[in-house]
This record gives sequence, structure tokens and C-alpha cells, in this order.
Amino acid sequence: MATSRGEFSSRLGFILAAAGSAVGLGNIWGFPTQTATNGGAAFVLVYLVLAFCLAYPAFMAELVIGRYGQANAVTSMQKMSRKTWQKQFAFIVGFGGVICAGLILSFYGIIAGWMMSYAIEPAAELLGMRGVATWVVSQGDIRNILFAALFMFFTIFIIRKGVEQGIEKWSKRLMPVLIVLLLMLILYVITLDGAIDGLRAYLNPDLSRVLEPDLLISALGQAFFSLSLGTSVMVIYGSYIAKKENLVSLGAQVTLIDVTIAFMAGLLIIPAMYVAQYQGVEIFAADGSLISGPTMVFDVLPALFNSMGSIGLFVAFAFFVLMSIAALTSSISMLEGPVSYAVERHNIERNKATTAIGLLIFAMSALIIFNIEFMLDFIAMIATEYGQPIIAMLCCVFVGWIFNRSDLLEEIKHGNEDVESSWFWKIWPWYTKFVCPVAILMVFLHSL
Repeated sequence: MATSRGEFSSRLGFILAAAGSAVGLGNIWGFPTQTATNGGAAFVLVYLVLAFCLAYPAFMAELVIGRYGQANAVTSMQKMSRKTWQKQFAFIVGFGGVICAGLILSFYGIIAGWMMSYAIEPAAELLGMRGVATWVVSQGDIRNILFAALFMFFTIFIIRKGVEQGIEKWSKRLMPVLIVLLLMLILYVITLDGAIDGLRAYLNPDLSRVLEPDLLISALGQAFFSLSLGTSVMVIYGSYIAKKENLVSLGAQVTLIDVTIAFMAGLLIIPAMYVAQYQGVEIFAADGSLISGPTMVFDVLPALFNSMGSIGLFVAFAFFVLMSIAALTSSISMLEGPVSYAVERHNIERNKATTAIGLLIFAMSALIIFNIEFMLDFIAMIATEYGQPIIAMLCCVFVGWIFNRSDLLEEIKHGNEDVESSWFWKIWPWYTKFVCPVAILMVFLHSL
């Protein structure tokens, strides 16, 4: 069955595709903003600990569900179920993940479109097209619709190609470009005046803050969001992994890449904020809070790039291309969730399913754009603060309480015969059964 529905052709292909899903605007945009808001280096330290101690076990739960089921999220979870109520519960959780992925993509595509428009702006300036440069960064329904449509076109184009020729092929192309651009921008920014103060704030933790409740909850939420948990994405990607692969090491490698790129994003954004502050741009309010918050990337950083003169146009172009690539590597995974469900549960041809679902999600994006003052934040809140934590928690419940323990062990032993005697097997099952659901529940209750 795995061959007919496609699977990753190599270990590297899965790692880059899963890392691409995990590495999105949540890492390169959200993580530095959360860091600046929640105590700088103290937040980074807590995030790194929680990513491996709590997010990684939940991440493994979704991968195991997928590879065991070798199908979309709903079918995979129903294969784990033995009783009628469990199958009904599996449908609710699996389909909930599909809906959550679609909702996230509907607002994510709008923000990604903004990233693309801000990448065009410096290019238009260099070509002397001042009118175009001004228009592409001006808020307006036509501009927002146009760039959301362009971004969705790229996403649909890749997913229509399938697993190996679409997701894997383009992840192998985009992820190296993303990493190289990120490294180049870091090396440039840290040479500027004020960057050392940013590095100091980012790398020198105030240990007295690491146990603050808000910081802990924010770091935990960021860890789960950045790994694409609770959206059926990793269940789908897990179903495309060959049985010969070692899931334990694969999951650890993806988690490591994810947190490394988030950390690298902080090395870029936090020093850039202090460089902007050194050059007279207002960053922090009197109480130490961020002035721009989530819109920092569109407010503070363009001001910094403008202050650099002509070289700032090249830096701005590289930065927003980086952000657009990060968005695309995540969006293709979010579209794959609903598409795989339509293809496998309703026998719809892949190209037709991809185009139809992509257009439906774009229609939702258009509805948000025409009601952007209310709907953008509302849909983002519903999907990320409510949907993701609940579904991620229920996936852990499935693995911990419904999935037969002997079947679970047999699945993990594929590609890892000695896993039964490892520390992973001694800790992970009860950790997933008790600790992860409680921790995710904490995130959800905090969001209320």
C-alpha cells in the first residue's frame, strides 16, 4: 500500500520534508518575538529543554501513528482502534487535525503573501519602479488577494506532484537555500553596531526567570507549534516513512534541526532589533515590552534595512525571500493533510483533490482578507491556541491509552531491533501516556 500511495525515497528526504514543515514562520518569525517578549536567553533555555523533553515525545507519537497506519490521519488512527467508540473518537481527532491544518493554511497564506510582497519591494526599488515598490507593501484587499493567490498557487503546484516528486523534491531544494540565506544574514547583521548587545541579551540567561509560569507556558506552546503538532501533518509524513527506517533517531534529528533553525533565527532577529535600536528605531516600551510584537517583522526590520542605504535593499530582499521559503516549506505539509484524506477516503484523483482543496482554502483566505480586522486574529486563535493543543493531546492519548503496547513496540522495532532495551522505550511510553497530555492540557488551559 505504501508504494502505491507514495513514500519518501530516502532518509534525507523525510528529514528535510519534516524539518521544512516544522521550520516555518513560527520559527523564524514567532520564536524571536516570543524570545524578546519573555526574558530573552531565559526563554531560549526553557524552550530548548521543553522541545526535547515534551515536544519530541509528542512528535514521536504522531510519527508512530502514521507509519503504523500507512494512511491518512483518520484511517491511521482508526486502524489503532478496536472498539466502535474508539473508531468514532479516531475520526473526530483525525478529521479535526485535517480541519485544523486547513484553517492554519487559510491565514498562513495571507501572511506568507505579505512576506512575498515585501521581497518584491526592494527588487522593485533597485529597478527604479517606485510605484510598484510602494504598492506591494501597502495594505489593501487587492494586494492581499493577489499575493495570497500567488502563494497558494506555489503550494498547489508542489502538492499536485505527490510525495517524492513534490514534497520531497522541493524540500531538498528549499531547505538548503533557507539555511544558507539564514547563515549569510546572521554573519552580516552581527558585524553591525549594536548587534553585540543583542547577542548578550539572547545568549546570557537570567536564571531567576526560568520558572516563571507565563514563560514556561509560552515556551511549551512555541515548542509544540513549531513542530507542527496537532495538525495531522506529522501523522501523514509518518505514513510515508519506509518500515526500514529508525523512527526514534529520525524524530530526534528533525527535532534537532527544528530547534537549531529557531535558535539561528534568534541569532538573526534579536541582534537586528538591537541594531535598529542603536540606529534610533523604537523597539521597547518603557516597561521593557516589545512595541511592535507580532508585526515586528513588518515594522522594525524594514526600518533597519532602510537605514543601511543601498545595501539594505539586498539584505531586505534576502531576508524576505528567506521568510517566503520558510512559509512555503510549511504550507505544503499543511495542504497535504486535507489532500491525503480526500484521495484515500473518497477516492478523488490527486490533482483534482489538490486543486479543489487549495481553491477552497484560498476562498477562506479571501473571506478573511475582506474581514481582516476581525477574522485574521480569530482564525489564528481558533486553530493554534485551541485546535492544535487539543488534537496534539488526543494523539498522545491514542498512543498511550488506546494503541496496544505490544503493537506499539513492534512498530518502533522496525528499523531499530534493539529499541526494547533502550532508554527511549523505558521512558517514552509512560511519558506519552501521562506527562505529555497533562503538559499540553496546561497550554490549552492557559490559552483560555
